[in-house]
Amino acid sequence: MQSAAATPAAGPVSPDDIKQRTQQLEDARAAQKSAAEQQAKLQADIASIGQDRSKLNQQLIDVAARVRSIEASMGDTEARLRVLDQREAQMRASLDSRRSDIVEVLAALQRAGRRTPPALLVRPEDALQSLRTAMLLGSLVPELRARAEKISGELGDLLTVRKTISTQRDKLAADRDKLKDDQTRLSALVGERQRQQFTAEKDLEQEGARAIAMSKQADSLQGLISKMEQDLKSAAKAAAIASLQGVPASGGKADTKNATRTSPAIAFASAKGIFALPVNGTKIRDFGASDGVGGTQKGISLATRPGAQVTTPCDGWVVYAGPFRSYGQLLILNAGGGYHVLIAGMERISVNIGQFVLSGEPVATMGSTAQVASILSTNASQPVLYVEFRKDNTPIDSGPWWAASEGEKVRG
Repeated sequence: MQSAAATPAAGPVSPDDIKQRTQQLEDARAAQKSAAEQQAKLQADIASIGQDRSKLNQQLIDVAARVRSIEASMGDTEARLRVLDQREAQMRASLDSRRSDIVEVLAALQRAGRRTPPALLVRPEDALQSLRTAMLLGSLVPELRARAEKISGELGDLLTVRKTISTQRDKLAADRDKLKDDQTRLSALVGERQRQQFTAEKDLEQEGARAIAMSKQADSLQGLISKMEQDLKSAAKAAAIASLQGVPASGGKADTKNATRTSPAIAFASAKGIFALPVNGTKIRDFGASDGVGGTQKGISLATRPGAQVTTPCDGWVVYAGPFRSYGQLLILNAGGGYHVLIAGMERISVNIGQFVLSGEPVATMGSTAQVASILSTNASQPVLYVEFRKDNTPIDSGPWWAASEGEKVRG
């Protein structure tokens, strides 16, 4: 009886409540249906790829490029929103600081038009409309007109900023939706790539485990690279192929669009000025800068978005993929010609030792905080990617290899 009596206490359910809940149920069903359709399409796309390595590689590169483009767009939008939010706050503070002057003008407006003055900071649109109407009717004396025009201009600017903020927030929401869809597709494609790789090399998992065990014995990056390429079958094979195929014939045309290639399209030494940074981010430490503990940086550090996509700056053979000392998750590529590229600080790596990867191919994702030791990053609260180039196992300045503008970057 008590429970039956308690039910009416919540009050009757109104028709509007029922309508709202029905709409929410319909929206949830529509979203579920859309997700199922997208998943089915994705599975069909992957099935159509089959064992076509070039098609899979090209899709991986294309989707990764879209993900990075959306990430960059979101970063730009967020930066614009920060500026716009600050500007709105300043404008509102300015208007609020002159409340008495505005109240006086609105009071005069009330007397002239026999209307109740609108609440300025609740509905700036109403105050602006009232001022414009009064000025058009010529019902304000010149002195008040000048003051009203100034206030009207500021209110108009405030509303313009608000409209721009709304537009930018809508764009950011749309970009987030697109990013989520592309990340889902990219994850499925990466999974298929790894499935094919594991199928092709049954002992790959054992090789990976051996590599991790050997990395614990190495006391330096130089020792790690040497040990990998001497003792691990897949890494040694990659190194041997790199020494034979790592330098394309001089004078030959670089075929960067050939997704079936199994050796670099461009000799590393000849590729200066055309590599894209492996992640969207802001450079926080450069080669040769102080590392904060009395030494110098042997690579560059890039602050990134949480969960940012990491792609390869160049073609190369994976000779190590896993954790290593203070570097967190570490990826080492043999780029041929005695060059190695080290990328560290990711949360998850999606390639294996022995793979040949193409420029622009997705290989890892960032976490939500820094994974590398403090000597490589300046702010442990944000993800930081560390990139180092080596020639004959000696760190070199990677600066000359990075593209000066987006249009110059090499992508698969």
